[in-house]
Amino acid sequence: MGKGSKMVLIDKCTHGLSIERQCELLGLPRSTYYYQAVEETEENLFLMRKMDELHLNHPYYGVLRMQAELSTEESPINEKRIRRLMRKMGIEALYPRPNTSKPCPWNKRFPYLLRDIEINCCNQVWSTDITYIPMKNGFMYLCAIIDWHSKYLLSWQLSNSMDVSFCIDCLEDAMHNYGNPKIINTDQGSQFTSEAFIEKVLENGTRLSMDGKGRATDNVCIERFWRSIKYEKLYLCGYDNTIDLFLGITEYVNFYNNQRKHQSLGYQTPKTVYAEVLQAC
Repeated sequence: MGKGSKMVLIDKCTHGLSIERQCELLGLPRSTYYYQAVEETEENLFLMRKMDELHLNHPYYGVLRMQAELSTEESPINEKRIRRLMRKMGIEALYPRPNTSKPCPWNKRFPYLLRDIEINCCNQVWSTDITYIPMKNGFMYLCAIIDWHSKYLLSWQLSNSMDVSFCIDCLEDAMHNYGNPKIINTDQGSQFTSEAFIEKVLENGTRLSMDGKGRATDNVCIERFWRSIKYEKLYLCGYDNTIDLFLGITEYVNFYNNQRKHQSLGYQTPKTVYAEVLQAC
């Protein structure tokens, strides 16, 4: 879909096509029809878009640095407001802080398993994360899973909340289509440290690896994908409804996997590397 395009499902009473059938014809999950972007004021949505860009380029910026970058003499921004919006977006500064290594008593933590190991095969390590997706009139959250070695994007899910269920759906979809990896690497977010997510990973014989708190490079594979999809697609299009957003992400993922050649892969596509290396492993 092009910039500014809009798609609306037709009235099933007039044309006789059920919503389920229309979604099927369009290649959309049935639940996509019910997605509603979370509402914020227009001014806050603009701020959140700018904060998202700042976080991509400077992940070590905390509340005070964000406030300093976004405030002007004519329009000062309250620290409390920045802090609330950062929490809503699910972002925080990536730097070591006192006592951050203390785990919450009700959440499990797993060690980071990727340090000093050679990742030379597909399905050896998968990486997953959640990111904030700005829209013209709201925002959504995107969860994705990527194969570390080939950079192949295996699965993704949209949600209007950061509930763990869409992360589990994303994981189940990837495992159903591509098998079980040896290791899945996540950050220490509440979705990935939840009992439901951990159980889903471990029940399939996969080991769970978690980033060190405040380490920006531990999950670098998925972080690079976030930068690519936002700067090459999402920021350019500025989607104003969730169905167009879904179709736009679908279009970009197809391009990313099948056409976008990566320098780190010897200018091959992720799909080519995934297929060839997986066959050789």
